[in-house]
Amino acid sequence: MSVVEPLDVVIAGGGVAAIEAALALRDLAGERVALKLIAPNAEFSYRPMTVREPFAYAQADSYSLTQVASDVGAELIVEEFGWVEAGERVAYTAAGVAVAYDALLLAVGARIKEAFAHVLTIDDRRMDELLHGVVQDVEEGYVKRIAFVAPARLAWPLPLYELALMTAARAYDMGVEVKLMLVTAEPAPLAVFGPQASAAVEGLLAEAGVETITSTHAQVDAVGEVRLQPGNRTVGADRIVALPELFGPAVRGLPAGEHGFIPVDEHCRVRGVERVWAAGDAIDFAVKHGGIASQQADAAAEAIAALAGAPITPAPFEPEIRGILLTGRKPRYLTARLSGSMSFSSQVTDEPTWTPVSKISARYLAPYLESRATPAG
Repeated sequence: MSVVEPLDVVIAGGGVAAIEAALALRDLAGERVALKLIAPNAEFSYRPMTVREPFAYAQADSYSLTQVASDVGAELIVEEFGWVEAGERVAYTAAGVAVAYDALLLAVGARIKEAFAHVLTIDDRRMDELLHGVVQDVEEGYVKRIAFVAPARLAWPLPLYELALMTAARAYDMGVEVKLMLVTAEPAPLAVFGPQASAAVEGLLAEAGVETITSTHAQVDAVGEVRLQPGNRTVGADRIVALPELFGPAVRGLPAGEHGFIPVDEHCRVRGVERVWAAGDAIDFAVKHGGIASQQADAAAEAIAALAGAPITPAPFEPEIRGILLTGRKPRYLTARLSGSMSFSSQVTDEPTWTPVSKISARYLAPYLESRATPAG
């Protein structure tokens, strides 16, 4: 009997989608695949929880990628990803190291860019560094008005709402009066979750005393001033906290859609390119969220596993968001099924409707992290 060589699968990235794909492939395809993981980071940080750090919570957990790679039987290459020669089926690191593949999955994330000058731009890689001083100023009564601003081209808005609600809770606990304003181009708060969840979030904001201005494009032309359109109205703020804009990786050797994001089909296969898939913030799906990224990784992993000969019929990517909204009080649990990038059913509950309960609801990653007794950080 002839021995079938395993399919050489290269996964580029060191975040949610990359790890989810590696775990999925090992489960679905077993020894039919030989995995290589190209990642710029030696550790995986659980970044959705960094939003709590400025409020004196412990740092978000981090996990050794070396251990993750060992657990899935993958070779880890700690280098920045570079480009692709799709015709030759070769991926390159930024340093020019060539890595041959039979299947390639790109989970390299998006590029962050400040949408405004004169603001504090949210970056979940260093949330405490950026915002700890703002929280301290609130606690000590030095700040009287804070504006939380989303750019017109939205990324993932949930952290902005969490920061506004947690700041309101902290001010209340300290007996400090501070005016909080949230400005967004969304037609309603967290509109991606649909009308029911959005209405519940709107109620939470009102109860917390956060003034919410929707369907509005903000501009920040000077320190401490937010200009609102339509209406050309200017409001002042002692601090302005803003979401960044996201841009795609524009990978050399692959097609790029609007703003550099990678175009994919319903199985997360890169359009017009053989044996290359992509998942997560790098692709041209409007909603950027860890749980969505993991679902995209699962769809890609199923297609690759089938290519490797696993007895599986790949399912298309069918997005469902499960999100935990941190409020500084009792968290809320939001779910929404999406058609395209718009919600067609949603709910918000006081108790979780999924298990294991985690900020990132992922088929493989969530139980894997739950099973890890000792995080690295």
